[in-house]
Amino acid sequence: MAVSGRAEPPVVRVETSARQAPDATAPVAPAPAPPAPSTARTGTGAETAAAPRALAASVPTRLLIPSAGVDAPVTGLGLNADGTVEVPAADRADEVGWYRNGPTPGETGPAVLIGHYDTAHGPAVFHNVPKLKPGDLIQVRREDGGTVDFRVRSLLQYAKGEFPTETVYGNTKGPELRLITCGGRIGTDGHWTDNIVVLADPAAPVG
Repeated sequence: MAVSGRAEPPVVRVETSARQAPDATAPVAPAPAPPAPSTARTGTGAETAAAPRALAASVPTRLLIPSAGVDAPVTGLGLNADGTVEVPAADRADEVGWYRNGPTPGETGPAVLIGHYDTAHGPAVFHNVPKLKPGDLIQVRREDGGTVDFRVRSLLQYAKGEFPTETVYGNTKGPELRLITCGGRIGTDGHWTDNIVVLADPAAPVG
């Protein structure tokens, strides 16, 4: 099983639900302003002087986000024929997917985890992820028996046709984590219009 090695960054749509909700056309809160091309964090001194130490590759096995009620197994995901990332099947919406062509959590680079917001059957594993706040804890258990802790830095919202490829998959100086799910409103096709992207950094130097 591949655990690293960068491929062409895929597009992520995370199609979900195909349901018609009673408030499908209700307005939503405005999306945050898109970030600057650089994803460098502001700060001085030790905050920006050095990247956290990275770990060796090890496949993620479980994701825990206490403030979002997430305690879920992680499965590897590849690419669909159209270049989009695979997502867990709708009948396995309690699972989180890890994009296995990118870094594992704790390696240098952005590890990407994807989950459904909901399906036609109701709320799914990442239903409360859009409610995360900066500083919230995210824990990833790995196949090597270790756990990597991250803290939420920020949440971003983009229309699915404007997916922020560089922000999600661009090179980073150290380990980082991305969570991706759906948001916005339900469009005429029954799917959510937007992606919610959570950016997270190591809670403490790893390794």
